[in-house]
Amino acid sequence: MTDRVSVRVPATSANLGPAFDCAGLALARHDVLDFAVVPEGLAVEIEGVGAGELPTDESHLVVRAFRAACAELGWTPAGLHVSARNAIPQGRGMGSSAAAVVAGVLAAWALCPDVDAVDGNAVLRLTTELEGHPDNVAACLLGGLTLSWMGERGVGADSLPVHDDVLPVVLVPNATLSTEVARGLLPDVVPHADAAFNAGRSALLVHALTSGTLLLEATEDRLHQRQRTAAMPASLALVDRLRATGHAAVVSGAGPSVLVLARRGADGDGEVQAISRSAPEGWTVLPLDIDPAGARVDRPTGRVSSR
Repeated sequence: MTDRVSVRVPATSANLGPAFDCAGLALARHDVLDFAVVPEGLAVEIEGVGAGELPTDESHLVVRAFRAACAELGWTPAGLHVSARNAIPQGRGMGSSAAAVVAGVLAAWALCPDVDAVDGNAVLRLTTELEGHPDNVAACLLGGLTLSWMGERGVGADSLPVHDDVLPVVLVPNATLSTEVARGLLPDVVPHADAAFNAGRSALLVHALTSGTLLLEATEDRLHQRQRTAAMPASLALVDRLRATGHAAVVSGAGPSVLVLARRGADGDGEVQAISRSAPEGWTVLPLDIDPAGARVDRPTGRVSSR
């Protein structure tokens, strides 16, 4: 085993409209973190998103996840050096915390001298415990369209390929929103009719993303987006405006970013342009490919999958 690894983790968008807390997409925008075991101490260097804002001590989420994995593995490295090159927007519903957790846990598993390979099931379980729910971490780990669940036998996840015609476009505001605030606005009880509606749309969503059809119909939601309007009124207004003109727009994760499942093809550029014209002033429009592979660990002896 080597004492140095590089971990590449994708951005993610969860919920995708109706599939609250169980579906996610891996997006081709990445944080890349280099980890090295050193003789002593802790050093954290950050470039790109979060530089000068994120902590560089033990409170950094990547370091906390790394330490949690080390504790589970029964291993204490002498010292740690982390160098992060971040491109995932923070606090905007694109899975930045899940990416940090996945990176830290994968790095600990890859660096630990007492294990021969990364245990994907154990990593999924621990990252879910640290994140609180599996939708973002599953997409980050496995790539593509992921479906995740929790039950008596623990947490599980599987990945499906997304149809080539599907083009995610993320509209990112300047404002941030914490997941805790967004989740705190959700009611404890929902009407049976709304639950049944979302169950049907969630099933349709899998067909839509794997076939490239019915994206607008498949992204309808009654459980969580409208209920969060008070925390992100501009985001919900943008979703309504886009959907009214035929674009499959949803809140990305807990928000406030908006995800549009656009279509490639002859008019693909035209659709992206139309989406861009709907964006409020100051918002960034990011057309992004799907990341089909998910998190990757590189080390001098070769490439190791998180699976």
